Amino acid sequence: MPLYSVNVISLVATLLMSPLAASAQLNVLISGGFSGPYEQVLPEFERATGIKVVTGSGSSQGTGPQTIAALLARGVPADVVILSREGLAELIAANRIAAGTDVDLARTPIGVAVRAGAPKPDVSSVDAFKQVLLKARVVAVPSSTSGFFLMKEVFPRLGVADRINVKVTPRGTGAAAMVAAGEADVAVMPVSEIVHAPGIELAGVIAEEIQLNQVFAAAVVQGSKEIEAAKRLIAFLASERASATIKSGGMEPLGKRGSN
Repeated sequence: MPLYSVNVISLVATLLMSPLAASAQLNVLISGGFSGPYEQVLPEFERATGIKVVTGSGSSQGTGPQTIAALLARGVPADVVILSREGLAELIAANRIAAGTDVDLARTPIGVAVRAGAPKPDVSSVDAFKQVLLKARVVAVPSSTSGFFLMKEVFPRLGVADRINVKVTPRGTGAAAMVAAGEADVAVMPVSEIVHAPGIELAGVIAEEIQLNQVFAAAVVQGSKEIEAAKRLIAFLASERASATIKSGGMEPLGKRGSN
């Protein structure tokens, strides 16, 4: 076992055996990409540490009022943020993050979702994916990191930007809901958001040539009064104890410290 993994396991074991005062509370802001695994492992963390966690949500990137950056700017309480690495990089540049606290948690590819029970089209090649887009009445994408990548990079590259009917939703949950309700034929978004959404199924992952293997990371917010508790939560999410849940949620565990 790599030395890093051994150290992380030892750290987490120590943290969980030494709970903070029961009154400790953390405020977390999280985007949709890592929400599935997070919600499943959080109860174990709270039981083991005595730390109460209050969770809010927001988009990793964008210009709307519900992005994590906008929520922080409005003074919404937050000790920890969990979002795409691209979104976190923007927060680091804006001095919103405590230096040296950012950790990459997991990576997930972009996939295509269809309504549960519907035929699953082939999306494994660039041309196959292009044909699916062209045949769809409506294509739903989230207004965040993956959506920006699709709208700015992939769709223009495929020559379909002006030929398909794209509906951009504020969050991945909205794109998933459109497909579940039959309002869109497909949604294109992170696999980790597809596998946990009700009423839809994963048709497949898009080709590597047009893929964004999106990394989700966590960090302590600058000015947090609960730095020690915040670091404990991040260490837990990056540990072996969370890795099986992360894998089952369509993600690859990373557990690596970032470059902040």
